[in-house]
Amino acid sequence: MTESLTATELVAAYRARELSPVEVTAAVLDRAEKRQPELNCFYRLDRAGAVEAARSSERRWAAGEPAGPIDGVPVTVKENIAVAGVGRPSGTAAKADAPPEERDGPATARIRESGGVLFGITVMPDYGMLSSGVSSLHGITRSPWNPAWTVGGSSGGAAAAAAARIGPLHVGSDIGGSIRLPAGWLGLAGLKPSFGRVPVDPPYLGRVAGPIARTVADAALLLSVLARPDDRDFMSLPPTDTDWSFADGDVRGLRIGFHLDGGAGLPTDPEVAGLVAQAVEIFAAGGADVSPVDAPMTPELLDDLDRFLRMRSWVDVQALPAERRERVLPFILDWAGGAAGASGEEILRCYESVQELRRRTVALTGPFDVVLSPVAPVAAFPAEWPMPSNDSATALHHIAYTAPYNFSEQPSATVNCGFTADGRPVGLQVTGRRHDDAGVLRAAAWYERARPAAAAPAWPD
Repeated sequence: MTESLTATELVAAYRARELSPVEVTAAVLDRAEKRQPELNCFYRLDRAGAVEAARSSERRWAAGEPAGPIDGVPVTVKENIAVAGVGRPSGTAAKADAPPEERDGPATARIRESGGVLFGITVMPDYGMLSSGVSSLHGITRSPWNPAWTVGGSSGGAAAAAAARIGPLHVGSDIGGSIRLPAGWLGLAGLKPSFGRVPVDPPYLGRVAGPIARTVADAALLLSVLARPDDRDFMSLPPTDTDWSFADGDVRGLRIGFHLDGGAGLPTDPEVAGLVAQAVEIFAAGGADVSPVDAPMTPELLDDLDRFLRMRSWVDVQALPAERRERVLPFILDWAGGAAGASGEEILRCYESVQELRRRTVALTGPFDVVLSPVAPVAAFPAEWPMPSNDSATALHHIAYTAPYNFSEQPSATVNCGFTADGRPVGLQVTGRRHDDAGVLRAAAWYERARPAAAAPAWPD
């Protein structure tokens, strides 16, 4: 099945004239249309536009002049990433009639410039503020592993498509775990890049865009495209000439920290902690210098972060006319409404706590080349639940492992490290120093090669 091939395999096949982007794109679209009724992972599929792009790619490959490293490879972008001519409702029924965008966002533009075949836009929950596939606009997105399980969020549609083998490359976004959580709960490779590595529009504290794929090599390949400059992001990093391919290498001599407790929020399931502990042992057996480190998060810092993010969403909700506000998912209204009436002084204090979280995270992880932890304290929960706790009062109690690295601006990846007894994937989080995206990907790729066969996903049909 050509649609099951990785992006790196597809590019090699195009170069050898063994496959055509047209036939690959048609196969991916056929699979997308077949799986969409069950998974509900797409906001929009564009067969006509994708086939036209694939034909252009086919002509470039025939001439030996590919436009870039993903020429002819099928790609999706998340619903909150601008695509010219398409509205951005951001998962909420309150914005179902969002006007068409006038131009592509940075990620979409880079994909097209590199010859990528944009065939679909993936769904997200309301405003991207849920770690699930529950949306007032789209309904429930379900896991290819088991439709009773969540896909995570907020890049849940992207992760569902990736795990279902509907194309190899998918772009998500992350402000507290929205790439790593769905990737971790679906057995995928994902990267939250260093803040500013991938231009976004508009930029915002902690917000990044990044790749979701079935292999680390594919995630790195997509990053090589997404990380190109765009003047619209006035907080972006300078471009680099980094080689993002990591076919070999080892971890001998690396200083690696690890923690199996999030420091706050939901307690870590012993089954999850045990699988991550086994991954830590594999790094130690590979020659890394492994030692424990304190978790960056504390209960007080998590409470303040929750308060700060509630107010961010409450401002969005309050800006809506009353009739539109009523269309927002009730869980979001309950959660965001918890910040109603908060003073400016209180929110400023919460912002200062976010800065303290950043300081603490950098200080604790600074002595290490890589820090390992679970992505989440629990494995996949029921698909119908908005959050792992299913309670708006504790809505963010599962992001203690992921959120610190958004606000410390550090790169953080996930790769599957095993399965629970009932078959739910468990993600290993691999985090590095600010701007060392290459080091994080290199370590994740090494583990992907070194992990036991039982930890490698056999992707569901």
